[in-house]
Amino acid sequence: MGSFADAKEEYEHALKLGRKEGELLPALDEILEEKKEHIVGETPLGLVQIPIDLIAGTKTDGRSGAFSKSFYPLLSSGSEFGVKWTNLYMAHVEEGIREPIKAYEYMGKYYVQEGNKRVSVLRYCGAVSVPGTVTRLVPKRTEEPENVIYYEYMDFYALSAVNYIWLSKPGSFARLQSLVGKRPDEAWSDSDKLDFSAIYTRFSTEYAALKKTNQAGPGDAFLCFIGVYDYKEVLEMTSAELKSKIELVQEEFPLLTTTEALELQMDPAKDSKNIVSKFFSDIMSGGNKEKVAFLHQKTAESSGWTYNHELGRHHVDTVFEGQIPTKSYFGVTAENADEIIKQAIEDGSTIIFTTAPPLLRASLKAAIEHPEIKIMNCSLNTSHKHIRTYYARMYEAKFLMGAIAGAMTPNDKIGYVADYPIYGMTANINAFALGAKMVNPRAKIHLEWSTVPGQNIQMKYLANDVQIVSGLDFLPLDEASREFGLYRATNTSFRSLAMPVWNWGKFYEKMIRNIINGSWKQDEASSDSKGLNYWWGMSAEMIDVLCSHHLPIGTARLIELLRKTICSGDFNPFSGVLYSQTGVVQKDPDGVLSPEEIIRMDWLAENVIGYIPKPEEIGDEAKAVVSQSGLDKLSEDTTMV
Repeated sequence: MGSFADAKEEYEHALKLGRKEGELLPALDEILEEKKEHIVGETPLGLVQIPIDLIAGTKTDGRSGAFSKSFYPLLSSGSEFGVKWTNLYMAHVEEGIREPIKAYEYMGKYYVQEGNKRVSVLRYCGAVSVPGTVTRLVPKRTEEPENVIYYEYMDFYALSAVNYIWLSKPGSFARLQSLVGKRPDEAWSDSDKLDFSAIYTRFSTEYAALKKTNQAGPGDAFLCFIGVYDYKEVLEMTSAELKSKIELVQEEFPLLTTTEALELQMDPAKDSKNIVSKFFSDIMSGGNKEKVAFLHQKTAESSGWTYNHELGRHHVDTVFEGQIPTKSYFGVTAENADEIIKQAIEDGSTIIFTTAPPLLRASLKAAIEHPEIKIMNCSLNTSHKHIRTYYARMYEAKFLMGAIAGAMTPNDKIGYVADYPIYGMTANINAFALGAKMVNPRAKIHLEWSTVPGQNIQMKYLANDVQIVSGLDFLPLDEASREFGLYRATNTSFRSLAMPVWNWGKFYEKMIRNIINGSWKQDEASSDSKGLNYWWGMSAEMIDVLCSHHLPIGTARLIELLRKTICSGDFNPFSGVLYSQTGVVQKDPDGVLSPEEIIRMDWLAENVIGYIPKPEEIGDEAKAVVSQSGLDKLSEDTTMV
């Protein structure tokens, strides 16, 4: 049993820590008054284990001046406060503090109403948590990111009772619920809670040991980690394995500390003559050792998306005939991707292109484990350091097709069939609408979604006398239909007008050249907190529009002129004053939306008749896509058909 003198010595040490900190504890009442926060309700949470690190202050300012910001004492040891603290310390050492405190929880932090000295002693003694009877103060719902995250946290807490993890971006708590294997509304069992607490504690300890500057919070880092390694796999990791994997993944963590974690390369870098000469020298001398693999979700016969990427692979075979072997792997899913990527590496592949966003996770995991392999994933609005991603600026082609539609409509009505409400899709719709409006100010775009069940879109268009329609970009080879691209259809006739073209071969050829000649390294993102995405368009010959010879000469000439101005960079479809269905989006007549604003566009142009469907409105197959990568989500995965 320690003496009072020993306990007093501990108090003096705690006092030094407090005075060194300097800052006083904040009081919740003052915070609410300063913010003019409107509390809409109080929710009793009952007896809760409160993480010490989340206790941010006191409820009132009556005792806030007695503690530093970390709850170390500030009053002299001879004061009444100092004597009570010292006695409480002795009691804790001898018996342990068991009496719960009383506290309020607000925005994920805790503020003590009764038991400040207990918290102070426990923090000084290194306790992880303290039992407390907690009341939650619920703020009015707003659109502020911090408020949005907190409301998502409350939903997560109601299912899990987990209060010791915090995530800094909207959508993250729902993603965490999904990654631990739970349905959106599924409550956690006691076993689930124990498993999560154990692995998160182990992860946080190893993560803190990295001692990197500007680290992301442990919650964000953990979410990133189980986004790479399956949660069940992480649960089974030994301490040595966990430490090793965290060290491998740590290059991803700086991307979590910024909202601008993506760097877009809009056009291919120009090759120097020396680099080009070296490239052809290596090829001709047989010095190249590269082998390229293409991993597809579906077959070329069942998917127009896969068919177009296979055309790109055949282009590579033609350009590098006999020099760079290629191989395709079909039927790759999120479930078997790990094994198939492993097989591709064992087959000798040194460059791997995974051609659909759902394969991103497995691609990232393989790239982390095999840094000697160049792995790229076809996806948009994703950011990683270990792999690079690529996509095409299809909205440029859609703008041209919209201009054709605006010129060809006989009654100002134009149909547009979209599929998934995901990143990039609304940019395509709006670019089409702006193109139509440019040549025909009266044009209206009647938007329909192919993934909303229970409708016959073509019959709806015919009934409404919508003759000019932009259908899906491509159809599977085994599906006999002419209703894709831009076409004119009536009850008695059908005529194709234009179709978008994806020249994936141009991209694959360029990337392979960059890797072989060494210029790949020159494309590194400018910051450790950014990943690199290649987002090429018409200027890189990655996309184009194939026009029918049935177009009037004047329309064909206009489209060619617009194509040239877009390729030269003299014109951007999203420039000037822009209006959405609800008001002005861009007021500046000389303004141009940034690439990031175009990618994340979640509004529809004023001349669009229609809406962006909610996840519950679309079909079951599409729900899995939109739940991961819809416009209201921040996660990375999506799919193509």
